[in-house]
Amino acid sequence: MADDRIVPDNLAHGLHYPNESKDYRTARNALLRAEMELRRQTESVAAQRRALPLGGKVQDYVFESEDGPVKLSELFKDGKDSLFTYAWMFGPERRESCASCAAFLDGLEGAVPPVSQHINFAVIARSPIERMVAFKKARGWRNLPMLSSGGTSFNADYFALLPNGYENPMTNVFERKNGQVYHFWGSELFYAQPEEGQHPRHNGTLDVLWNILDLTPHGRGTEWTPELRYGSSRR
Repeated sequence: MADDRIVPDNLAHGLHYPNESKDYRTARNALLRAEMELRRQTESVAAQRRALPLGGKVQDYVFESEDGPVKLSELFKDGKDSLFTYAWMFGPERRESCASCAAFLDGLEGAVPPVSQHINFAVIARSPIERMVAFKKARGWRNLPMLSSGGTSFNADYFALLPNGYENPMTNVFERKNGQVYHFWGSELFYAQPEEGQHPRHNGTLDVLWNILDLTPHGRGTEWTPELRYGSSRR
């Protein structure tokens, strides 16, 4: 029995772009098969992630929010039992924000309103909340909830701060069950040694910038990285 998930060389979907060559269509069909396999694998990994058992219990850290002190347990609002956090590399010792983090948060800014219909969301950094809010306003972010973790062990506990003081851009997801908060998932793929020529891509499926570049002829390149400002633009 034929596997109807596989697109054969006779173009079962019937799509042809104007003036495309036979060589292009053959190569594009081969790529389409690979894209379909990647889609299957992506959904399979997501299902495996959702099936994770509860992680460790989480202490009730006290953060500084834009409205004052807030406990981790108080971030679970409106009956939503999942909390997505991003550790922003903007510690007090940094002169400016990590440029890659800022670009990543640029991409998440527009996603927060619809995502927040389903889960709770927070951006966490070690700088004072006033400094975080000033950057948020200067950057034009309106939707990203900011929390200062200064004075807590949150970043170190969840792999966003190394013993040598170096910061890493970790995503961590927490789940509330029966009134207790548990760790659910962290982007620890960042710490898994990539193969030669690979980018860590621990948050790769969320990163608008790099995913767009992956669809272009030159890809991500090997030397360019985001900057906080481009020419006369503040970004």
